[in-house]
Amino acid sequence: MRAMVLERPGAGTVVAVERPLPEPGVGQVRIDVAACGVCRTDLHVVDGELPHPAVPVVPGHEIVGRVAALGAGVEGVGGLEVGARVGVPWLGWTCGTCRFCREGRENLCRAARFTGYQIDGGYAEATVADARFVIPLPGAGDDAEVAPLMCAGVIGYRAYRFALGGPGDVRALGLYGFGAAAHILCQVAVHDGRDVYAFTRPGDTGGQRFARELGAAWAGSSDESPPVPLDAAILFAPVGALVPAALRAVAPGGTVVAAGIHMSDVPSFPYRILWEERSVRSVANLTRRDAEELLALAPRVPVRTHVTRYPLAEAARALDDLRHGRFSGAAVLVP
Repeated sequence: MRAMVLERPGAGTVVAVERPLPEPGVGQVRIDVAACGVCRTDLHVVDGELPHPAVPVVPGHEIVGRVAALGAGVEGVGGLEVGARVGVPWLGWTCGTCRFCREGRENLCRAARFTGYQIDGGYAEATVADARFVIPLPGAGDDAEVAPLMCAGVIGYRAYRFALGGPGDVRALGLYGFGAAAHILCQVAVHDGRDVYAFTRPGDTGGQRFARELGAAWAGSSDESPPVPLDAAILFAPVGALVPAALRAVAPGGTVVAAGIHMSDVPSFPYRILWEERSVRSVANLTRRDAEELLALAPRVPVRTHVTRYPLAEAARALDDLRHGRFSGAAVLVP
């Protein structure tokens, strides 16, 4: 089979390699990949911003495909059967026994392993995955359009729940970085009756227009102030300088949520912009429950993902286009 592989840490790109078809081990399934989203986390992996990838590794953790083979101990578990449509997210394995796993916070498991980082992912014609972390995807929907939900959607949804968890109502919600996650979350928030204020990189008038088309009440550059105080803000752009910018934009009692797995250093800022019970918190990874809730919610909104398709062989171009913001919405590889 063909796979696109990161061969050394920080290589900045992937190369095509022919590999044997993987065989599922105990508790695993083999999946024929129908689509795999290209996530900003993939960029952090290939650019060396996340340390110690298990190279050589196949990136990709927004996988949609069909079960092709079952490993020992999987038959009859979780409704998995050959031919079933399934998804595979970033969280690929946990110990299941530590404090965090027992408390339903498996995203914080210290032994966790991640798809496309320590486990071969979906930039390939086939992959294997731990059956416990394979998400059934019944129903209709184009595979490429579903793929971004597996990480961009789920992480956005988890960040959204955290943003709503403050002491007050969230009417005005700021989204910094209007890419794959924000374009999904914007639709959810508008469906919930909230006013979305979208912030793009300076000069990205196309992204601002895209945000307004999806229902944003306002769209502008990340160096602008919103027309009203925000009740909460979510940062999808991996830019540490946006933390104090968002704190200045939120009202007293507001929450700023950093939703990325990597961010440049946060600069020092005066205490007065944190004062008045403003808070900053991060989101780490995801749980299977997050995925189940988002996938149940998406058809009710309904969420419509905007995707740019790339052949598997053009994974390097897709990554570079993401790096330079050359498309709106999400990129998806289609083997």
